[in-house]
Amino acid sequence: MSRTLSARIEKFPIAGEFRISRESRTEATVVVAEITDGSHRGRGEGVPYGRYGESPEAVLAAVEAMAAAITGGLDRQGLRQEMAPGAARNALDCALFDLEAKASGVRAFTSAGLSGLEPLTTAYTLSLGEPEAMRAAAEAAADRPLLKVKLGGPGDVARIKAVRAGAPNARLIVDANEGWSHDTYFDNITACADVGVELVEQPLPADRDGLLATVRRPVPVCADESVHVASDLKALTGRYDAVNIKLDKAGGLTEALTMAETAEELGLTIMVGCMLATSLAMAPAVLVAQKAAVVDLDGPLLLAQDREPALRYDGSILHPPEPELWG
Repeated sequence: MSRTLSARIEKFPIAGEFRISRESRTEATVVVAEITDGSHRGRGEGVPYGRYGESPEAVLAAVEAMAAAITGGLDRQGLRQEMAPGAARNALDCALFDLEAKASGVRAFTSAGLSGLEPLTTAYTLSLGEPEAMRAAAEAAADRPLLKVKLGGPGDVARIKAVRAGAPNARLIVDANEGWSHDTYFDNITACADVGVELVEQPLPADRDGLLATVRRPVPVCADESVHVASDLKALTGRYDAVNIKLDKAGGLTEALTMAETAEELGLTIMVGCMLATSLAMAPAVLVAQKAAVVDLDGPLLLAQDREPALRYDGSILHPPEPELWG
């Protein structure tokens, strides 16, 4: 059957404001790709990210530019050759994965080599703010087992101490979003170690992270902005202890699954993360997360409203997607 491609930009309000070291946002903007074969529909969602030079309009245009190739039968492996990694390729790759599952009746996790999907415990993110505001946010989320704390500026030592005071029993991971420097790294990571932080994501800018190969890391350090695809991973060894695999960076589930295999071979701990997006973006990431030591797929929990149908969250427990949503 002939396939057709359509795409659109969608916006979803965030519950409140979401702040990291480089930006503040009140809505999540996503690009949705849909591929149909006349009887079945596959969907994928990508998140344009300014840090990587992406805009919603450019990502939408990149998706739409693949219409003729998709109609001509381009598959997921061909897509990896035709498009650079990023949000546009992610939306298309996940839509092709979903269409394959719908058309064949074989669940996507089976095609990915998994025997099934188990519920996962996801981190819950606390936005960057003043110490007292972050303590209050930690207190409100103190019953969640794993909190991800956004840091990345002057006052981070006070911030992480405040979060620990607000949530004395929660496991903590930190995401600095490239916001530390060679001058602040030691004080900040020591403060993280002192309060029992288990992992620090991307403390230094991606182009200035060589320091990590030469210094003590009292808390394991995870690469985020420093890694996009599987071929990036080997260069990380010696600098990082873990890698954050995100489908929007990798350019889809197909590449992300390869990344997970490569990370295991290199002895890197696997974290699976997300951009601010809906359940449609989280669903394929659940497949990669089955092998992850740390799961951060809380995007829908930070929205004022998710799409329907949606993933089911019981507190911080994330249940596998139903076929009606994806896969």
